[in-house]
Amino acid sequence: MTTYEAAGVDIEAGERAVELMKAKVARSRRPEVVDDASGFAGLFDASFLLKFRRPLLATSTDGVGTKVMLAQRYGKHDTIGIDLVGMVLDDLVVSGAEPLFMTDYIACGKVVPERIAEIVGGVAEGCRLAGAALVGGETAEHPGAMGPDEYDLAGAGTGVVEADEMLGPDRVAAGDVVLGLASSGVHSNGYSLVRHVLREAKLELDASLPELDRPLGEELLEPTRIYSLDCLALAREVEVHAYAHITGGGLEANLSRSLPSHLDAALDRSSWTVPAIFDVLAGRGGIEQAAMDKTFNLGVGMAAIVPAPVADEAIRFLTVRGLPAWVLGEIVNGTGQARYR
Repeated sequence: MTTYEAAGVDIEAGERAVELMKAKVARSRRPEVVDDASGFAGLFDASFLLKFRRPLLATSTDGVGTKVMLAQRYGKHDTIGIDLVGMVLDDLVVSGAEPLFMTDYIACGKVVPERIAEIVGGVAEGCRLAGAALVGGETAEHPGAMGPDEYDLAGAGTGVVEADEMLGPDRVAAGDVVLGLASSGVHSNGYSLVRHVLREAKLELDASLPELDRPLGEELLEPTRIYSLDCLALAREVEVHAYAHITGGGLEANLSRSLPSHLDAALDRSSWTVPAIFDVLAGRGGIEQAAMDKTFNLGVGMAAIVPAPVADEAIRFLTVRGLPAWVLGEIVNGTGQARYR
Protein backbone atom coordinates (compact mmCIF):
# COMPACT_ATOMS: atom_id res chain seq x y z
CA MET A 1 0.00 0.00 0.00
CA THR A 2 1.28 3.46 -0.90
CA THR A 3 1.60 5.75 2.13
CA TYR A 4 3.20 9.07 3.04
CA GLU A 5 5.83 7.10 4.96
CA ALA A 6 6.57 4.98 1.91
CA ALA A 7 7.26 8.24 0.06
CA GLY A 8 9.85 9.10 2.69
CA VAL A 9 7.95 11.28 5.20
CA ASP A 10 7.82 9.96 8.77
CA ILE A 11 5.07 11.80 10.65
CA GLU A 12 5.71 9.90 13.88
CA ALA A 13 9.39 10.91 13.82
CA GLY A 14 8.31 14.54 13.53
CA GLU A 15 6.01 14.20 16.50
CA ARG A 16 8.80 12.61 18.55
CA ALA A 17 11.14 15.47 17.62
CA VAL A 18 8.58 17.94 18.95
CA GLU A 19 8.37 16.08 22.25
CA LEU A 20 12.17 15.97 22.59
CA MET A 21 12.57 19.73 22.03
CA LYS A 22 9.79 20.96 24.33
CA ALA A 23 11.90 21.27 27.47
CA LYS A 24 14.67 23.12 25.61
CA VAL A 25 12.23 25.56 24.01
CA ALA A 26 10.64 26.25 27.39
CA ARG A 27 13.93 27.69 28.65
CA SER A 28 13.58 30.58 26.19
CA ARG A 29 10.11 31.54 27.43
CA ARG A 30 9.26 35.16 28.23
CA PRO A 31 6.31 36.12 30.49
CA GLU A 32 4.47 37.60 27.48
CA VAL A 33 4.23 34.24 25.72
CA VAL A 34 0.69 32.86 25.63
CA ASP A 35 0.07 29.15 25.16
CA ASP A 36 -1.86 28.04 22.08
CA ALA A 37 -3.21 24.57 22.77
CA SER A 38 -3.55 23.83 19.05
CA GLY A 39 0.10 24.54 18.37
CA PHE A 40 -0.67 26.16 15.02
CA ALA A 41 0.62 29.61 16.00
CA GLY A 42 2.88 31.27 18.51
CA LEU A 43 1.12 33.87 20.64
CA PHE A 44 2.68 36.91 22.31
CA ASP A 45 0.76 39.28 24.58
CA ALA A 46 0.90 42.63 22.76
CA SER A 47 -0.37 44.55 25.81
CA PHE A 48 3.35 44.59 26.67
CA LEU A 49 3.62 47.40 24.10
CA LEU A 50 1.27 49.70 26.05
CA LYS A 51 4.20 50.91 28.15
CA PHE A 52 5.74 52.48 25.02
CA ARG A 53 4.91 56.01 23.86
CA ARG A 54 5.32 55.09 20.19
CA PRO A 55 6.52 51.52 19.74
CA LEU A 56 8.15 50.58 16.47
CA LEU A 57 8.21 46.89 15.62
CA ALA A 58 11.43 45.67 14.03
CA THR A 59 11.70 42.42 12.11
CA SER A 60 14.51 40.43 10.54
CA THR A 61 14.94 37.11 8.81
CA ASP A 62 18.03 35.13 7.87
CA GLY A 63 19.61 31.70 7.70
CA VAL A 64 22.93 30.16 8.65
CA GLY A 65 24.23 29.58 5.13
CA THR A 66 26.65 26.83 4.25
CA LYS A 67 27.98 26.57 7.80
CA VAL A 68 25.28 23.92 8.17
CA MET A 69 27.26 21.73 5.77
CA LEU A 70 30.22 21.72 8.12
CA ALA A 71 27.94 20.93 11.07
CA GLN A 72 26.60 17.95 9.13
CA ARG A 73 30.07 16.73 8.19
CA TYR A 74 31.36 17.12 11.74
CA GLY A 75 28.24 15.63 13.31
CA LYS A 76 27.71 18.59 15.64
CA HIS A 77 24.17 19.95 15.58
CA ASP A 78 23.61 21.54 18.99
CA THR A 79 25.07 24.99 18.31
CA ILE A 80 24.10 25.76 14.72
CA GLY A 81 20.80 27.13 16.05
CA ILE A 82 22.71 29.68 18.12
CA ASP A 83 24.25 30.87 14.85
CA LEU A 84 20.76 31.36 13.44
CA VAL A 85 19.71 33.51 16.38
CA GLY A 86 22.84 35.61 16.11
CA MET A 87 22.19 36.30 12.44
CA VAL A 88 18.54 37.26 13.04
CA LEU A 89 18.23 38.93 16.43
CA ASP A 90 21.53 40.82 16.47
CA ASP A 91 20.35 42.60 13.31
CA LEU A 92 17.38 43.89 15.32
CA VAL A 93 19.50 45.34 18.11
CA VAL A 94 21.38 47.56 15.64
CA SER A 95 18.35 49.88 15.68
CA GLY A 96 18.18 49.66 19.46
CA ALA A 97 15.27 47.21 19.31
CA GLU A 98 14.74 44.69 22.09
CA PRO A 99 14.25 41.21 20.59
CA LEU A 100 10.90 39.79 21.67
CA PHE A 101 10.33 36.51 19.88
CA MET A 102 11.50 34.31 17.07
CA THR A 103 10.29 31.44 14.90
CA ASP A 104 12.42 28.91 13.04
CA TYR A 105 12.10 26.69 9.97
CA ILE A 106 14.07 23.50 9.39
CA ALA A 107 14.02 21.61 6.11
CA CYS A 108 15.63 18.17 6.09
CA GLY A 109 15.89 15.06 3.99
CA LYS A 110 14.87 12.83 6.88
CA VAL A 111 13.57 13.69 10.34
CA VAL A 112 15.91 12.20 12.91
CA PRO A 113 14.16 13.26 16.14
CA GLU A 114 17.30 13.51 18.25
CA ARG A 115 19.09 15.61 15.62
CA ILE A 116 16.13 17.96 15.13
CA ALA A 117 15.87 18.35 18.90
CA GLU A 118 19.56 19.29 19.06
CA ILE A 119 19.14 21.89 16.32
CA VAL A 120 16.07 23.47 17.90
CA GLY A 121 17.71 23.26 21.29
CA GLY A 122 20.46 25.49 19.92
CA VAL A 123 17.89 27.97 18.60
CA ALA A 124 16.21 28.02 22.01
CA GLU A 125 19.53 28.57 23.77
CA GLY A 126 20.35 31.41 21.41
CA CYS A 127 16.97 33.00 22.11
CA ARG A 128 17.63 32.69 25.85
CA LEU A 129 20.99 34.41 25.41
CA ALA A 130 19.27 37.19 23.45
CA GLY A 131 16.42 37.62 25.95
CA ALA A 132 13.84 36.53 23.39
CA ALA A 133 11.29 33.74 23.25
CA LEU A 134 11.19 30.95 20.69
CA VAL A 135 7.43 30.90 20.11
CA GLY A 136 7.14 28.43 17.28
CA GLY A 137 8.63 26.84 14.23
CA GLU A 138 8.26 24.24 11.53
CA THR A 139 10.17 21.13 10.54
CA ALA A 140 9.63 19.93 6.98
CA GLU A 141 10.80 16.60 5.61
CA HIS A 142 11.89 16.80 1.95
CA PRO A 143 12.85 13.28 0.84
CA GLY A 144 14.31 13.20 -2.64
CA ALA A 145 15.07 16.92 -2.57
CA MET A 146 17.63 16.57 0.23
CA GLY A 147 19.78 13.67 1.39
CA PRO A 148 18.83 11.90 4.63
CA ASP A 149 21.60 13.68 6.58
CA GLU A 150 21.09 17.12 4.98
CA TYR A 151 19.18 19.99 6.52
CA ASP A 152 18.92 23.74 6.33
CA LEU A 153 17.46 26.23 8.75
CA ALA A 154 16.19 29.77 8.72
CA GLY A 155 14.28 32.00 11.09
CA ALA A 156 12.53 35.30 11.62
CA GLY A 157 12.50 37.54 14.67
CA THR A 158 10.53 40.51 15.95
CA GLY A 159 11.62 43.24 18.33
CA VAL A 160 10.46 46.65 19.53
CA VAL A 161 12.08 50.03 20.03
CA GLU A 162 10.74 53.36 21.24
CA ALA A 163 10.54 55.62 18.17
CA ASP A 164 12.52 58.49 19.67
CA GLU A 165 15.18 56.11 21.02
CA MET A 166 15.93 54.39 17.73
CA LEU A 167 19.65 54.28 16.97
CA GLY A 168 21.19 54.92 13.59
CA PRO A 169 23.19 57.13 11.24
CA ASP A 170 21.27 60.33 12.03
CA ARG A 171 22.71 60.28 15.57
CA VAL A 172 26.35 59.87 14.53
CA ALA A 173 28.55 62.98 14.81
CA ALA A 174 32.10 63.95 13.93
CA GLY A 175 34.41 63.17 16.83
CA ASP A 176 32.48 60.08 17.91
CA VAL A 177 34.46 56.96 18.72
CA VAL A 178 34.01 53.57 17.06
CA LEU A 179 34.31 50.63 19.44
CA GLY A 180 35.07 47.12 18.28
CA LEU A 181 33.21 44.31 20.06
CA ALA A 182 34.99 40.98 19.76
CA SER A 183 33.59 38.14 17.70
CA SER A 184 33.74 34.55 18.90
CA GLY A 185 35.28 33.45 15.62
CA VAL A 186 34.10 33.19 12.03
CA HIS A 187 30.43 33.46 13.09
CA SER A 188 28.15 32.51 10.15
CA ASN A 189 29.47 34.35 7.12
CA GLY A 190 32.00 33.40 4.49
CA TYR A 191 31.59 29.62 4.77
CA SER A 192 31.47 29.08 1.02
CA LEU A 193 35.00 30.47 0.95
CA VAL A 194 35.88 28.45 4.07
CA ARG A 195 34.76 25.25 2.35
CA HIS A 196 36.72 26.22 -0.76
CA VAL A 197 39.87 26.58 1.36
CA LEU A 198 39.24 23.21 3.02
CA ARG A 199 38.93 21.53 -0.38
CA GLU A 200 41.89 23.22 -2.02
CA ALA A 201 44.21 22.81 0.98
CA LYS A 202 42.91 19.27 1.62
CA LEU A 203 42.17 20.07 5.24
CA GLU A 204 39.99 17.73 7.32
CA LEU A 205 37.73 19.04 10.06
CA ASP A 206 39.45 16.85 12.66
CA ALA A 207 42.86 18.28 11.73
CA SER A 208 45.05 19.63 14.53
CA LEU A 209 46.90 22.68 13.26
CA PRO A 210 49.81 24.35 15.08
CA GLU A 211 48.08 27.74 14.87
CA LEU A 212 44.98 26.52 16.73
CA ASP A 213 44.37 25.25 20.27
CA ARG A 214 41.66 22.79 19.22
CA PRO A 215 40.64 20.76 16.15
CA LEU A 216 39.83 22.79 13.05
CA GLY A 217 36.20 21.66 13.00
CA GLU A 218 35.59 22.88 16.55
CA GLU A 219 37.12 26.24 15.69
CA LEU A 220 34.99 26.66 12.58
CA LEU A 221 31.80 25.56 14.36
CA GLU A 222 32.24 27.90 17.33
CA PRO A 223 28.78 29.49 17.58
CA THR A 224 28.13 33.12 16.77
CA ARG A 225 28.38 35.46 19.72
CA ILE A 226 24.99 36.85 20.75
CA TYR A 227 25.28 40.61 21.35
CA SER A 228 21.67 41.61 22.00
CA LEU A 229 21.63 41.85 25.78
CA ASP A 230 25.08 43.46 25.95
CA CYS A 231 24.18 46.10 23.35
CA LEU A 232 20.86 46.90 24.98
CA ALA A 233 22.51 47.14 28.40
CA LEU A 234 25.23 49.42 27.05
CA ALA A 235 22.65 51.75 25.50
CA ARG A 236 20.96 52.05 28.91
CA GLU A 237 24.28 52.72 30.64
CA VAL A 238 25.85 55.31 28.29
CA GLU A 239 24.86 57.29 25.22
CA VAL A 240 25.11 55.15 22.10
CA HIS A 241 24.61 56.63 18.66
CA ALA A 242 24.70 53.56 16.41
CA TYR A 243 25.61 49.90 16.13
CA ALA A 244 26.74 47.86 13.14
CA HIS A 245 26.44 44.07 12.99
CA ILE A 246 29.50 42.78 11.15
CA THR A 247 28.24 40.00 8.90
CA GLY A 248 28.58 39.30 5.17
CA GLY A 249 30.65 42.02 3.52
CA GLY A 250 32.95 42.50 6.49
CA LEU A 251 33.69 45.47 8.72
CA GLU A 252 33.95 48.24 6.14
CA ALA A 253 30.74 47.41 4.27
CA ASN A 254 28.58 46.87 7.33
CA LEU A 255 29.86 49.81 9.35
CA SER A 256 29.30 52.10 6.36
CA ARG A 257 25.58 51.31 6.60
CA SER A 258 25.50 52.99 10.01
CA LEU A 259 27.10 56.24 8.86
CA PRO A 260 25.53 59.43 7.48
CA SER A 261 26.60 60.45 3.99
CA HIS A 262 28.92 63.25 5.20
CA LEU A 263 30.98 61.27 7.72
CA ASP A 264 33.53 58.45 7.57
CA ALA A 265 34.72 55.92 10.11
CA ALA A 266 38.53 55.99 10.13
CA LEU A 267 39.60 52.60 11.49
CA ASP A 268 42.90 51.47 12.99
CA ARG A 269 43.80 47.97 11.85
CA SER A 270 46.50 47.75 14.55
CA SER A 271 43.98 48.23 17.37
CA TRP A 272 43.21 44.53 17.69
CA THR A 273 44.74 41.12 17.08
CA VAL A 274 42.99 39.11 14.38
CA PRO A 275 42.07 35.64 15.74
CA ALA A 276 44.26 32.79 14.53
CA ILE A 277 41.50 31.05 12.56
CA PHE A 278 41.49 33.92 10.05
CA ASP A 279 45.24 33.68 9.63
CA VAL A 280 44.80 29.97 8.95
CA LEU A 281 42.20 30.62 6.27
CA ALA A 282 44.24 33.38 4.65
CA GLY A 283 47.50 31.44 4.75
CA ARG A 284 46.25 28.00 3.74
CA GLY A 285 43.88 29.46 1.16
CA GLY A 286 46.15 32.09 -0.33
CA ILE A 287 43.50 34.75 0.28
CA GLU A 288 44.60 38.35 -0.11
CA GLN A 289 43.84 40.93 2.57
CA ALA A 290 41.21 42.74 0.49
CA ALA A 291 39.25 39.52 0.04
CA MET A 292 39.52 38.70 3.76
CA ASP A 293 38.24 42.19 4.60
CA LYS A 294 35.22 41.79 2.31
CA THR A 295 34.31 38.29 3.48
CA PHE A 296 34.94 37.84 7.20
CA ASN A 297 34.47 39.74 10.45
CA LEU A 298 38.20 39.23 11.30
CA GLY A 299 37.46 39.31 15.02
CA VAL A 300 35.03 42.25 15.13
CA GLY A 301 31.47 40.94 15.40
CA MET A 302 29.74 44.20 16.29
CA ALA A 303 30.77 47.85 16.25
CA ALA A 304 29.37 50.59 18.48
CA ILE A 305 29.57 54.32 17.81
CA VAL A 306 29.55 56.43 20.97
CA PRO A 307 30.46 59.99 21.98
CA ALA A 308 34.17 60.28 22.78
CA PRO A 309 33.65 61.24 26.47
CA VAL A 310 31.90 57.92 27.24
CA ALA A 311 34.17 55.59 25.25
CA ASP A 312 36.30 54.48 28.19
CA GLU A 313 33.24 53.94 30.38
CA ALA A 314 31.61 51.88 27.64
CA ILE A 315 34.69 49.68 27.28
CA ARG A 316 34.85 49.10 31.04
CA PHE A 317 31.13 48.27 31.13
CA LEU A 318 31.38 45.69 28.34
CA THR A 319 34.56 44.19 29.77
CA VAL A 320 32.84 43.57 33.11
CA ARG A 321 30.09 41.76 31.19
CA GLY A 322 32.72 39.50 29.62
CA LEU A 323 32.67 41.11 26.18
CA PRO A 324 36.10 42.35 25.01
CA ALA A 325 35.87 45.84 23.50
CA TRP A 326 38.36 48.46 22.37
CA VAL A 327 38.69 51.74 20.46
CA LEU A 328 38.59 50.72 16.82
CA GLY A 329 38.54 54.15 15.20
CA GLU A 330 36.89 57.56 15.06
CA ILE A 331 34.25 59.40 13.07
CA VAL A 332 35.62 62.07 10.75
CA ASN A 333 34.35 64.19 7.88
CA GLY A 334 33.97 62.21 4.69
CA THR A 335 31.54 60.57 2.29
CA GLY A 336 29.78 57.90 4.35
CA GLN A 337 32.48 55.21 4.20
CA ALA A 338 34.20 53.07 6.78
CA ARG A 339 37.87 52.75 5.85
CA TYR A 340 41.24 51.89 7.30
CA ARG A 341 43.48 54.90 7.84
